[in-house]
Parts: sequence; C-alpha cells; structure tokens
Amino acid sequence: MQNLDENSLDCAPSKPDLAEQRQEFRGLSNKVYFNFGGQGTLPKAGLEAIIDTYNFLQQKGPFSGQVNDWITKKTELLRQEMAQELGISPRTLSITEDVTVGCNIALWGVDWQAGEHILLTDCEHPGIIATVREIARRYHLEISTCPIRETLNGGNPIEVISAHLRPKTRVLVISHVLWNTGQVLPLKEISQLCHDNSVTEKPVLVVVDAAQSVGCLPLDLSATAADCYAFTGHKWWCGPAGVGGLYIRPEIFPSLQPTFIGWRGIETDKQGQPIGWKPDARRFEVATSAYPQFEGLRATIAVHNAWGDGGQRYEKICQLAAYLWEELKTIKGVKCLKNSPPESGLVSFQIDSAITPQNLVQQLEKQGFLLRTLLDPLCVRACVHYFTLPSEIEQLVAAIKKLV
Repeated sequence: MQNLDENSLDCAPSKPDLAEQRQEFRGLSNKVYFNFGGQGTLPKAGLEAIIDTYNFLQQKGPFSGQVNDWITKKTELLRQEMAQELGISPRTLSITEDVTVGCNIALWGVDWQAGEHILLTDCEHPGIIATVREIARRYHLEISTCPIRETLNGGNPIEVISAHLRPKTRVLVISHVLWNTGQVLPLKEISQLCHDNSVTEKPVLVVVDAAQSVGCLPLDLSATAADCYAFTGHKWWCGPAGVGGLYIRPEIFPSLQPTFIGWRGIETDKQGQPIGWKPDARRFEVATSAYPQFEGLRATIAVHNAWGDGGQRYEKICQLAAYLWEELKTIKGVKCLKNSPPESGLVSFQIDSAITPQNLVQQLEKQGFLLRTLLDPLCVRACVHYFTLPSEIEQLVAAIKKLV
C-alpha cells in the first residue's frame, strides 16, 4: 500500500493541521499510542479546564449559592453539547460516569417478570455479562447468546439475532462497535427488527453498549431507534475518566424506572420533600458528581471539533485503520481478524509465533508502543485515532516484524 501523507484528509486551512492538533495531546509526546479503545489521551485544554474548575470552586466556596448555580449551568451545557454530538434532544440524555453505569441503569430499570428472556451477543464486555447474570438470578430470567462474531467476515447479523429471539425476549443487549473485533453492527436495522418482530410477545428493548462508537462513528441516535445507548467520554472522545452518558428513547420512559435515586433525579415540593421524578432523562441521575471533569469533557469535545466534524474524523480514522490493516497483512505469522478494511478504529490481529500475544504487548510497551491483549478471542488490539500518524503505524509494524 502506498505510504500515506500525514496531512491527507485534513480539514480546511482555517482549522488546525494534524501537527498542530497533536500538540494538544501531551500523552503522545513520549510514546506511540494505540489504546484509544481503552482510554484516550486527554488534551491540554481538557486538563486545564479541570484544574481551572477546581481552583474556581475552591476560590468561591465548594458549596455556595453562586457555585451551585454555576454547576447547574455548566452541567446543562455539557448535556446540550453531548446531545448535539449524538443528534438527540438534551431531554433524552442522562449524565453518568461510564458505559457500565449506563447499562446498569437501563437493565435494572426494566420491570422484569419471571420467565422473561435476555438475549446477548457473544461479543459483549464481561462487566455487562456479569450484570445480566445477576439480574437473571434475582428475577428468575433466562439468558441466551447469539453468535454475532461469526458474521465478522460474512453472514448477516440481523438474521442471526432474529433466529435467536424468543416469545419471552424482553431485552437485547448489543454493542454498536464490537470491542474485540471492531465490527460495526447495523444498529438501525437491528432496532427495527426488535421493535417489529412478530416472534416476541412485546417489542424488544435494545440496550446498546456504545463504549467504542461515541467519538469514533458519526452518530444520529434518533435515527437508530435504539432504546438505551450507554457511552463514555474517556475513550474515543479522549475526555477525563468518570464522565459518560445514557441516551433513553422518549417512548420508553414510562417503562423504565430509576434504581439508584438521589436529589438530582427528583422533584420536590415547597418543603423540599420528594414528590416525583424529573420529567426527562435527569430522573436517572443521582447526586454529587466530579463536576470539574464535566468541564474537562466539554473542552475536549471542542478540541476535536476544532479539527473537523464527526464525519471528517471518522473518515480519517477509517483511512488510518485500513493502512494499519494492510501493513499488518505483510507480516508473516500475523493474521487480522477482519478480512476486509476496518469500519472503525479498532484493528485486532492474532499471531502464529513462539511469542504469545501477552508477551508481544509487553515487549512492545518496553519500546514505547502501547497496545492491549484481548482474551476472547485471544488477540492483540491496536486502535488508531484521526490524529495517529502514518509514520507511527509504520514504526509499529516494523517493531512487530522484529518480534514475531
């Protein structure tokens, strides 16, 4: 494959070029980073916003009328800006800590009846699997798994899911981008299947693990018809850990109840006594959060948008992922899981060598290359972002060639 120019697909001249954009990300200065699917590199503006907010809160008094009003305003600004990125109304967005919290809110909020069924794919994260198992134990539910992984290089995931729906299926738990293979699932078509399928006694709720999609894919969640979409800001958005969100389709509000409850999610009377839930997705929020991190995520989203919109960033991600995929295929003993160019920034590969995936990742880290090992399937995962350099990909490939 022909070498890529580091500024190809850059945006208009009025926006930062790639070299200038990379100056924002201090975490890139002393390493070659391929772990955006685990945690992104926080930009300078995000870190400074967090520090400035902590200083402001201490200066004004951590708990005062002025500060409380300021926090309320900034919280709603974050909600509005995340909602704009996702193509949804702010009223449908609950601010959470991370993906797992969002999935727990959705799954525990269902009015479960004994004997109902939860369908998972075979590519879900262990944290979500554990949540589903505990819910099934408590409420006497059935669980089954559909083989989505086998559709990575052929087959129809919609048909696979359809074949595994049951009359008592209440919820489908699925990832938009599979965290182990990088496959992007057709979420809109899957949601339509679950809502309209005649096999089930009632429409199936679609709960989406969006850990690898927000900040990677350009999104219009309203068009996907997904019921619950749980995401985080610390991966592809490169924000601080501890801030994420849960989109809830307005039509299912009546069927989903809060499990964890606090002052942020309730309405009160003149005496301050609780009288009901907030009328929108705020009802699923609980209490005090790390508000400076909210400002850090707002600043981080602005950094990305200064370079290009979601579509432009995604185009660059796919271009770079395809370059890495092509280069890995030139290494004897390396096999990419996907037989065609990736549709996301995740590139997973297996090695046929005396060195194990774990040892390969350890040896690469000693040389300054940060990747990760996955256990199911056993493979190495490299993640590229829109500001990854082609030269970094070439350096990684050269390092792998020497080790396998």
